[in-house]
Amino acid sequence: MSVTVITGCSTGFGFLAAKRFAERGDHVFATMRNPEGKNKPHADALLAFAAEGGYKIDVVDLDVTSDASVNTAGEQIVTTAGAPDVVINNAGQMFVGLAEAFSSEELAHQLDINVVGIHRVNRALLPSMREKGSGLIINVSSVAGRMAFPFFAIYHASKWGVEGYSAGLRRELASSGIDVTIVEPGPFSTELFPQSPTPADPEGRGKTYPEVVNQTWEAMGANFDSMFQDPEVNTDPALVVDRFVDLVDMTPGTRPLRGTVGLDFGVEANNQRDAEFDVGFMEAMQMTDFVKLKTD
Repeated sequence: MSVTVITGCSTGFGFLAAKRFAERGDHVFATMRNPEGKNKPHADALLAFAAEGGYKIDVVDLDVTSDASVNTAGEQIVTTAGAPDVVINNAGQMFVGLAEAFSSEELAHQLDINVVGIHRVNRALLPSMREKGSGLIINVSSVAGRMAFPFFAIYHASKWGVEGYSAGLRRELASSGIDVTIVEPGPFSTELFPQSPTPADPEGRGKTYPEVVNQTWEAMGANFDSMFQDPEVNTDPALVVDRFVDLVDMTPGTRPLRGTVGLDFGVEANNQRDAEFDVGFMEAMQMTDFVKLKTD
């Protein structure tokens, strides 16, 4: 029985992924913040699903912004089931609005959730995975980690950070038999958009921008709403879970560094081009041992 750890399982991709991997026969550790409080209905729904189907899902309290919470959860998981076979770093949040209007503390919080949070989880679980000598880490980024729109600068900073972190980590772990890959969803109809924090902006800096900026900001929200209601645009979050499953089922050593899911705004073409560059760059640096995943 494979052991699969998924963060951010209260809603969206994480909630669906917990169910899908449990149906496949995995022992799923579905992590989320405050499963006995705010997220209790979501935790209870997963546990009821497992009980009804005879699946194995453990709901674990894990806040990716807390070292203590992540370390406690990691110890619980490894003690209960041993080293994970798959870790899906899915937890995240999207801050949107004019970059200048965000305080430095707000920016730091966005990075803490989306970048440092992934690092905390990996640090808690990697020792056991390296000791076992195998495993897969899937880091959920976004097409926003490979391009840039106005009003998403703070979010872009976090997802570009996830991209660089993941690419470097993949090289460092290859000789230990641990694979790292990135999933880059486009816009999907999850709680990510409705729950996106905007800048507090007590100084009112946003109001000092040219009118075209504020008009575009207002129109952008309506455009995304229209996209989610357009039957020609598939924004079903199950597509992302399908990608998780496909990556898990791929032969170790054949998984790509990154790949998009859904509306990609042309990012996938850039990914294909950059994949060739990445390999050539590592060869030029005479670091080919950091490219090939150890599989024996």
